[in-house]
Amino acid sequence: MEDMDFYLERIRERLSAVTRGMTTEDLSRHPEGKWSSAEVLEHLSLTYEGTARGFQKCLDAGAPIARRPSLRDRIVVTLVITVGFLPGGRQAPEGTRPMGRPPAEALPTLLQNLATMDGLITRCEERFGNGRLMDHPILGPLSAAEWRKFHWVHARHHVKQIQRLRRA
Repeated sequence: MEDMDFYLERIRERLSAVTRGMTTEDLSRHPEGKWSSAEVLEHLSLTYEGTARGFQKCLDAGAPIARRPSLRDRIVVTLVITVGFLPGGRQAPEGTRPMGRPPAEALPTLLQNLATMDGLITRCEERFGNGRLMDHPILGPLSAAEWRKFHWVHARHHVKQIQRLRRA
């Protein structure tokens, strides 16, 4: 198997570790109005799937599909990617909200989507270089390295949620 990017490998390791030994019942349990661990995993999986689709569009276009960053974009990227601060309480974008995938499929599907995304990011980076390649819907235009780090910061945020759900 090809080596996965450092940040994406950390995601794989952390999510595998935090869910190790969880039963379907454990993965399904959640407080009223909150996501279960399985739903958190599905959300992350959907973000990887969406990012992979975007990078495929970049490859299909034969060029980066990122706009020029605004001052706001630069500030948000500094906070989220450089500092690693992901504010909580934000509603997940429409296409990344869980749709009810069976809990037993949540982690395997996530790991497959993570690997697919890693491969497509790498292909774009090799083909188009280290510049901004594609826009994130909230953070704006990101490079391959910034996309990987974003997904690490985002996954780390959700690993903490799964840890809280396990303790509850």
